[in-house]
Amino acid sequence: MRSAKDFFAPLAVGAPAPVREIPARPSRAIHFFDPGNPKMAAKVPDMVGTVDVLLGNLEDAVKADKKVDAREGLVRIGQETEGLGAGGPTQLWTRINALDSPWVLDDLTTLVPAIGHKLDVVMVPKVQGAEDIHYVDRILAQLEAKAGLERPILVHAILETARGVANVEEICGASPRMQGLSLGPADLAADRRMKTTRVGGGHPGYLVRQDPPRGEDGTSQLDAQRTTYQQDLWHYTIARMVDACAMHGIYPYYGPFGDIADVVACEDQFRNAFLLGCVGTWSLHPKQIAIANRVFSPSVEDIRHARRVVAAMGDGTGAVMLDGKMEDDASLKQCLVMVELAEQLAAIDPELKQQYDAIETDDATTEA
Repeated sequence: MRSAKDFFAPLAVGAPAPVREIPARPSRAIHFFDPGNPKMAAKVPDMVGTVDVLLGNLEDAVKADKKVDAREGLVRIGQETEGLGAGGPTQLWTRINALDSPWVLDDLTTLVPAIGHKLDVVMVPKVQGAEDIHYVDRILAQLEAKAGLERPILVHAILETARGVANVEEICGASPRMQGLSLGPADLAADRRMKTTRVGGGHPGYLVRQDPPRGEDGTSQLDAQRTTYQQDLWHYTIARMVDACAMHGIYPYYGPFGDIADVVACEDQFRNAFLLGCVGTWSLHPKQIAIANRVFSPSVEDIRHARRVVAAMGDGTGAVMLDGKMEDDASLKQCLVMVELAEQLAAIDPELKQQYDAIETDDATTEA
């Protein structure tokens, strides 16, 4: 067991000091691209500033004989693309190969020396427990020290196994590097033996059914037409992930939504995750970036209400009536979350800034 006093000590001589608080950088969409694909790589410079995070994917979506091409392509992109990573308008992330794969060590030993100064986050797939984070933590510290980096690279874990979900709290607290977690619904479904072949989203078989109506004699009319309501397969896992992240001061994300054509269902799934506490999601196609940016940005109506509550509550004590509803210190805390997020987004999104700046509030409060 490590002493709490040692938790923020570097794990290698010469490595940068671990961060004590994870930066709250907007990351509404984590857009995945194959850095070994020339067509995708050519689009990256034009995407800088239009998406919060660009992630060079080295893992499952890249074929075995293309792993080296993807790794080398990411190095070129990191070195040559202005404004990408290192505090630029768009963060640079990568998803490395699984820790039991033959490629992961080369991923880390190649990327950190070459573009570690620009790399914001390393996403680790199929994390099972804290031991996986400890392994990556130590290797990154050694490579950072050797490369002379001045800031630590953060780590993001994907929940893709039942064991990972069972160990989610210890994963979140395994290292000061932990930036956040993402839900990996496809691999998690397979590991749990769930009976779905969809990548994220709901399932028509997972539903609740309206009670049967009763006849005049009080008996249930079981053959009557009854409404069904499709349920969210991922509600439990997302809620547990959000709680674990909040406990450790890191950030939860929804993962991929595989049906690219169904933008309506995609938006619904993203909004469910946003309302539960997720700060962003993955984007597998450019059309999903716009959906994520819209969903994970508070609406003008929400910010108008939040600002009115903040203004009405003053020092945060007591309670007030606003439009016939009671607002108290708990309401204020909820509204401050929204206002803070709006300020962060306005700093990077000129269109949102214009919308938020145009909000007018009035004073329609009375003491409760």
